[in-house]
Amino acid sequence: MARIKPQALLQQSKKKKGPNRISVTTIILCNLIVVLIVFFVFTTYRHWSQRSRLQTESRSSVSKDEDAFVDSKKSDVPGYAVLNTAKGDITVELYKESSPEVVDEFIDLCQKGHFKGMPFNRVIKHFVIQAGDNKKVGAAEDWTLRGKHYNHLDTSMKHEAFMLGTSKGKRNDRGFELFITTAPIPDLSEKLIVFGRVIKGEEVVQEIEEVDTDENYQPKANIGIIKVSLKQKI
Repeated sequence: MARIKPQALLQQSKKKKGPNRISVTTIILCNLIVVLIVFFVFTTYRHWSQRSRLQTESRSSVSKDEDAFVDSKKSDVPGYAVLNTAKGDITVELYKESSPEVVDEFIDLCQKGHFKGMPFNRVIKHFVIQAGDNKKVGAAEDWTLRGKHYNHLDTSMKHEAFMLGTSKGKRNDRGFELFITTAPIPDLSEKLIVFGRVIKGEEVVQEIEEVDTDENYQPKANIGIIKVSLKQKI
């Protein structure tokens, strides 16, 4: 067996212990992988960013459409009612913003013809005229007492005259009565839900107020609402 010379062994040992060189191909592959990872992260971020923006814009668009629909629906609600009586017409502006539920109920009843032929069953001078189907005397007792009492009070800074309202509390189709004040009334909100005011035909209200009544403030001659017409504008 041939013997290896010490010099040859030393050269072989140096070759084994020497560092391995990284090839150019490996470096290129590593850089390519890094670039791909960065590109993937950037693309993912951009995708989710655009998706979030589109969802926000979509919600905003839906919200605007809903607001536009609500505004359109509000504008469709009649803003005025004309009460046709034997004494003449009484034009009322409806408070759609402050009393929307009562106005909706009133409009629905108008469309059903609820007020057609409804009599003015209570007329209290310098206080209120009331239209309704309630024939009970007791229903107007408190109003009558208040009317007598308030005639002797200072009416400055009180509720205005010619306001349109209906009784508070639970109502049904038969119980929706109309009250038109003929003088400023203190604490009107304790008794009525005010949902409108007379803007034309105050003289008609005053003429109804002057009709002859009995001891229960019921008009001696039949007088009432012939019909009610709803209008968008006057």
